[in-house]
Amino acid sequence: MSGAWRELPWRKLEKHVYRMQKRIYRASQRGKQRQVEKLQKLLLKSEAARLLAVRRVTQDNQGKKTAGVDGVKSVPPKGRFLLVKQLHPTRWKRRKHLTPVRRVWIPKPGKAEKRPLGIPTMLERAKQALVKMALEPAWEAVFEPNSYGFRPGRSCHDAIGAIFNGIRYKPKFVFDADIKGCFDHINHEALLKKLHTYPKLTHLIQGWLKAGVMEGVEFTPTEEGTPQGGVISPLLANVALHGLEAVAKAGQKKSKEQPMLIRYADDFVILYSDQTELQAIAARVATWLEDIGLRLNPSKTRITHTLNPHEGQVGFQFLGFHVQQYQVGKTHTGKDTHGRPLGYKTLIRPSKEAIKRHTQAIGHQLRTLRNAPQEQVLSELNPIIRGWCTYYHWVVCTQTFGICDHITHHQLMRWENARHPAKSKNWIHSKYHIRLGKRSRYGLYVKDEEGNPKPRYVRLHAETQHQDFIKVKGEASPYDGNLLYWAKRLKQHPLVNNEKAKLLKLQQGQCPRCGLYFKEGDLMEVDHSIPTALGGGKGLENKSVYHRHCHDEKTAEDMVRIAKRKADGISHK
Repeated sequence: MSGAWRELPWRKLEKHVYRMQKRIYRASQRGKQRQVEKLQKLLLKSEAARLLAVRRVTQDNQGKKTAGVDGVKSVPPKGRFLLVKQLHPTRWKRRKHLTPVRRVWIPKPGKAEKRPLGIPTMLERAKQALVKMALEPAWEAVFEPNSYGFRPGRSCHDAIGAIFNGIRYKPKFVFDADIKGCFDHINHEALLKKLHTYPKLTHLIQGWLKAGVMEGVEFTPTEEGTPQGGVISPLLANVALHGLEAVAKAGQKKSKEQPMLIRYADDFVILYSDQTELQAIAARVATWLEDIGLRLNPSKTRITHTLNPHEGQVGFQFLGFHVQQYQVGKTHTGKDTHGRPLGYKTLIRPSKEAIKRHTQAIGHQLRTLRNAPQEQVLSELNPIIRGWCTYYHWVVCTQTFGICDHITHHQLMRWENARHPAKSKNWIHSKYHIRLGKRSRYGLYVKDEEGNPKPRYVRLHAETQHQDFIKVKGEASPYDGNLLYWAKRLKQHPLVNNEKAKLLKLQQGQCPRCGLYFKEGDLMEVDHSIPTALGGGKGLENKSVYHRHCHDEKTAEDMVRIAKRKADGISHK
């Protein structure tokens, strides 16, 4: 049965679903609601879409081994085929028969508070993935251009790029807003009215919203909000907040300067040069939010200025970045597109809170590894450093990375001294450091498969070089059919490291196994094209980027080939 699942024509299925999604996107662009609904019904009944929805929740998703209230953690291939049958719209249950979500609490990064997470059952997850396939293209055609959170092909770096473009030629006042408990307080009736879809789909989504939560053995009904953790929850939150930008611009004359509202999920900022007008816009936005059951958090909402101090503050923080403008002299004057001096420059850096959280995470990891071998310390620290630097190297980061390296160096020294309090500094240094060129690095030499010593050391933050980020084009969407543009954009995705970026460029954005272009949201893994156990090299020329499901299939086939070779007594050497 597992072979039958692997042998399905996945490439053909993905192409078929994408063509239907592209038709939905274009029909929505033209405002043909009736045609959109017909195409959505066709997609929901399609076996190709149902197969891909099941594969996404049982094989691709990071939470594929997390159980809902039914206790099902993983689904074997035979069970996947049963799920596909249950996903057909004719077998959808009524709202009162839907199972509640399982509530777990996860810590917020850098805070003592915890965030509630609602985990649906595997069947409901697959159903939500299928419905999202049908709803997302229609909404991508109408979503506002400065909405960036939880949307395919867009990231927080695009939001930061939009902020930079909005203030680079003119300092502005900033309304820095925070919605209080956005996911927990969205009004269900207002959301369903805004969805404006056909009755059967409306009733299904209403059932998910009203299904309730189970925490242990205690059941709690849900009268408002969308449970975080569902596949479709981020899309529903975006639908609820759609229209904020239009409200901010309402009543403004086209000849005048237009306010700029930039939103990432439930965080947004409004940029405008006049403070009085900005306060009126903010009041209008707050009233609009109350209509969908949401309110601004007064303790986290404020008005500031990008260049001049306002109420004792200057600049603002957004998505872990600090945005501020600085006065400059005659010799270092910023210039506009016409070469005219501006008198100030715009700098976007990692925020102090982000630096503090990162260095504390390293310190906490070292405390948990107090008695661990040095090689394990290297294995644990390097991914933390690499991931943080990959996120922040698109902004002004050189000085920040140097500060982080200085702090990390002292943290490692404390770790060494705590392990050997009776030893001298020279003895400790010689035990835990190696010489690389003219520098001493915290690391050790390990032997590779051929017995040769190979250096391993803690990665420096400063080894990651700054790069310029290219913001996504206006209202562009992955459903617009320009696959080459979106495949090329993946190489500068914040979560793609240098090795993946190089391989994506060599592969021209295509998976070597299925031949499809990589899309935003695809899970990618690097593997050797020819396994080392079968004589393949370890260099970049023998590596490729695969879809996660393609990689799983390739690994299974490679294991069979390796086992067969061992049985025949053949050595790759």
